[in-house]
Amino acid sequence: MSDTQDYTPESQPANDSEAPETDNLAGLTAENAELKDRLLRALADVENTRRRAERDRQDASQYAVTGFARDILAVADNFARAIEAYPADARESASPQVKAVIEGVEATERQLLATLERHGVKLIDTSDGKFDPHFHQAIAEVAGEGKAPGSIVNVVQTGYVIGDRLLRPAMVTVARRETPAQPSPSAAET
Repeated sequence: MSDTQDYTPESQPANDSEAPETDNLAGLTAENAELKDRLLRALADVENTRRRAERDRQDASQYAVTGFARDILAVADNFARAIEAYPADARESASPQVKAVIEGVEATERQLLATLERHGVKLIDTSDGKFDPHFHQAIAEVAGEGKAPGSIVNVVQTGYVIGDRLLRPAMVTVARRETPAQPSPSAAET
C-alpha cells in the first residue's frame, strides 16, 4: 500500500462532483432570497412614494387658495360690517334707493360666502356657544349674561376653516367666572 493513494488534500472534498453543486445551489438560494427581499422593499418604497405624491397633490389642490382666501376674508368682513352698520329700523324708513343698495350689498356678501364655500372655505360654527381654543381666539372675558363660565358670549370677528385646517380663528369674548362678592374691609371691622 502506498501513501499516495490514500491521501486526499484538505482543500478538496472527498467527492468532487457533489460538493461544488451543493455550494453553488446554496449560494444561488441565498442570492435569490436577497434579491426577493430587495424587490419587495423596492416595490414598497415605490408604493409609499406614489401614496405620498397623491396626498401632496390633493393637499396642493385643496389648499392652493389659502393665501387668496385669507386676503379675501377682509372683503367679507367689510360686507358684514356694512350690513350691520345700517340698523333694521332705519331700513324700514329708508328710501327705495337705499333699500336697493342694502339688498345689493347683502346679495354680494351671500355670493362671496357661497364662492368661498365652493372652494372649501367655511365659517366656523359658534352656535353651540362652546369655546374651542383650536378654532376660537378669546380676546376678552366679559360678564356671563347668564352663560356658563368659559362659553362664548359674543363673536367679534367670524372665523374660517379651509378643508380641515384653520384659516382664521373666530375672535370671541368669553364669559368669565363670577367670583362671590367679597365683604368690604370696612364692613368686616365693625
